[in-house]
Amino acid sequence: MNNNKLESLYKAFLSLKSVSELRAFSRDLCTLEELKEMAERWEIARLLNKGMTYREVAKKLNVSTTTVARVAFWLNNGEGGYKIALRKSARHHTSSFEKRL
Repeated sequence: MNNNKLESLYKAFLSLKSVSELRAFSRDLCTLEELKEMAERWEIARLLNKGMTYREVAKKLNVSTTTVARVAFWLNNGEGGYKIALRKSARHHTSSFEKRL
């Protein structure tokens, strides 16, 4: 794939300022099935990061252990994107919670 096209897409994501903007852009960009698959991968990564086993995750989400293993591979051996997002997401949720107290 042309790197310029990917860079343009990444910049478009970064230009969005809210969840509602990202939701609208994602829905226009992706099919419902693509969004479902990405959301499922993210949930698998979140559960693995919490310490759940492959079998526990597979059972909870009704997916195969092969699917869980694929996500785990990228979680542990990829570019580090899952770990960055997990860390930042945890911080965001913590700070949002603290603001409500």
